[in-house]
Amino acid sequence: MISTLLVANRGEIACRIFRTCGELGIRTVAVHSDADENALHARVADTAVRLPGATPAQTYLRGDLIVKAALAAGADAVHPGYGFLSENPDFARAVRDAGLVWIGPPPEAIEAMASKTRAKELMGIAPLGEVTEADLPVLVKAAAGGGGRGMRIVRGLEELSAALEGARAEAASAFGDGEVFVEPYIERGRHVEVQILADTHGTIWTLGTRDCSLQRRHQKVIEEAPAPGLSEGLTEDLYALAVQAASAVGYVGAGTVEFLVADGRAHFLEMNTRLQVEHPVTEEVFGIDLVAEQLRVAEGHALPKDPPRARGHAIEARLYAEDPARDWAPQTGTLHRLAVPAGVRLDTGYTDGDVIGVHYDPMLAKAVAHAPTRAEALRKLAGALERAALHGPVTNRDLLVRSLRHEEFTAGRMDTAFYDRHLTDLTGPAPDPYAPLAAALADAHGRSRFGGWRNLPSQPQVKRYEMAGEEREVRYRHTRQGLAADGVRVVHADARLVVLEADGVQRRFEIARYGDQVHVNSTALTALPRFPDPTAQHAPGSLLAPMPGTVVRIAEGLTEGTPVQAGDPLIWLEAMKMQHQISAPATGTLTALHARPGQQVEPGMLLAVVQET
Repeated sequence: MISTLLVANRGEIACRIFRTCGELGIRTVAVHSDADENALHARVADTAVRLPGATPAQTYLRGDLIVKAALAAGADAVHPGYGFLSENPDFARAVRDAGLVWIGPPPEAIEAMASKTRAKELMGIAPLGEVTEADLPVLVKAAAGGGGRGMRIVRGLEELSAALEGARAEAASAFGDGEVFVEPYIERGRHVEVQILADTHGTIWTLGTRDCSLQRRHQKVIEEAPAPGLSEGLTEDLYALAVQAASAVGYVGAGTVEFLVADGRAHFLEMNTRLQVEHPVTEEVFGIDLVAEQLRVAEGHALPKDPPRARGHAIEARLYAEDPARDWAPQTGTLHRLAVPAGVRLDTGYTDGDVIGVHYDPMLAKAVAHAPTRAEALRKLAGALERAALHGPVTNRDLLVRSLRHEEFTAGRMDTAFYDRHLTDLTGPAPDPYAPLAAALADAHGRSRFGGWRNLPSQPQVKRYEMAGEEREVRYRHTRQGLAADGVRVVHADARLVVLEADGVQRRFEIARYGDQVHVNSTALTALPRFPDPTAQHAPGSLLAPMPGTVVRIAEGLTEGTPVQAGDPLIWLEAMKMQHQISAPATGTLTALHARPGQQVEPGMLLAVVQET
C-alpha cells in the first residue's frame, strides 16, 4: 500500500493529485524550484523539498534530484503528473531502481511511445522523408514532449529550414531532446482522443472519446467528452486502435491515444503515456477519479471487467494568463482574485494573491462543467466563466466565453483551424461602456462633498481610464442628494458596488481596485493620471518587449546601421517555455539595438528601433 507520494511536478496537476491523496489518506510530498517556493502546490503538501534553481532544466527536469528528494522525504511512490519527466523512461527506471513505486506505465512502454517517430513506426506509419512541394503543408514536430512546444506549420519550402531550427531549439529547451520530424499537416481535421486505463492483469478500459479541436499553437484550449458527432462505426474504430496501441506495448495505467479525424477516417497521431491535462472531462462523464485509479493499479489491484457507464456531457476550458489579441502573449503579475460560481469544477495551482511568473506555462486553471446534454454543459460553462472573478493580468476568459457560444462550436462543426478562421472576431474588444463611470463613482464614494471649505455641488469631476486600449473620460458630480452623472440615475454607489439605472433598467457593477488597476464586473480598466506622462512616449519604429522573458537570440549580423526588410525576424524571446519572434515592423535601418542575449526583459521594455525608409 502506498503511504507517502511525491509528485514530480508543480502547479495545477500537483494540487489536483494531492487532493485525491488527501481523500485516500496518503501523505504528500511536493518538490519546488526557487521560483515556486511560495507556490500553492508547495504550500498544500505535507512536505516540500527544494530543487535549487528556477528554470525547468535546473529543477523539474532533474530526475536525479527528484529521486533524492523522494528518498529524503520518506516517500514510497512517485507520480509524474503531465509534462516535464512524465514520459521519460530513464526517470521511470530511476524511480523503480530506487525502490519506489512508479505511478505510470512500464519504462519499456514509455520508451516505445515516448518518441512520436517510434510510436508511428509501431503503428505501421512512416514519417515523411525529404519534403517536396507536393507534400505541403507539413508539420514540423518534436519527437519528445508535447503541449504544442517544438511544433511549426510549414506552407512553403523556403520556411522549412527556419522551422526545423526553431522547433529543435524549443524542443531541446522544453524537453531536453531536440529531435524533430516532419509529417503531413491536415488542415481541417478534428483532434479526437481516447482515454484508456489498463491494469497488470490484462484488462484495458476505453473510457470514451474527447474532442480537443480548439487549439492555439497546437496546445488545447477547450476540451469535451464525449466527442460530438462521431458515427458509431468511427467510434468503434478509435477504440480498437487505442486498444491496439496499448496492447502493443504492454501498457499499464492511465494513457491517451490521440487522432486527427478527417473525412470520416482516424489518423493516428501519438500515444501519451501519462495523465492528460483534460482528464477531468472523462472523470465527470464516467463518475470516476482517474488519479485514484492510477494509484490502485500501481498497487496491483485489478480493474473490473467492464468500465462504468458514461453519463451526460462535460466541457473543460483552460484559463490562461495570456492576451489572445496580441499573438497569445503570456502575462505575468499578481493574480489578485480567482473565483468561479458554484457548480463548476475548478482545478488550479493558484489562490488569491499568488504571483504568475515567467518560467512556466501560463495556465491558471481549468474550469469544467458537467450536464445531462452538450448544450446544457456549454451554457453552464460559458455563464460561469462570464461571471467569474478574474482580477490581475490579462487572461483569455473573454475568448473562452465567445468560443463556447460561437455557432460553429455549438453546432459541433469545429476543427483544429477554428482560431485561424475566427480569432479576430473572437478577440475584438467589447468592454462595458458604463464600466468607467461605475469605477469613477466607486472611487468618489466617501470623499468629502461639503467639508469645512466651500464647494460647488454642481462642479463636474473628471476621471480618465484606459479600457481595451483606448482612453475614456467620464464626468460626474457631487450633489446634495449624492453622486450624479448625465444619462443615468445613480441608484447606489459605494467602494465595492455601484447600481446605475439607464432607460429604466438597473444594472449592478461590482468594483475591485488594486493600485491603478480596476475591475468592474468582467471589464478591466487602468486609472490614468490627470496629465499624461511625456516620458512614456517612444519613437516610431520602436520594438517593445510584448511579454516578460529572456532574449535567447539576436539575428545574425544584426547591429546598429543594419538594413532590414519588413517582417525580418530580429529578436527571439523565450517566455513560459515558448519562443516568440519579434520582427521588423517596416523596411528601413536598425538605428538602435538594446537587446542582448541572456537579458531578462519586462513588457514594454525597448529592445530596438527600426527607422523606416
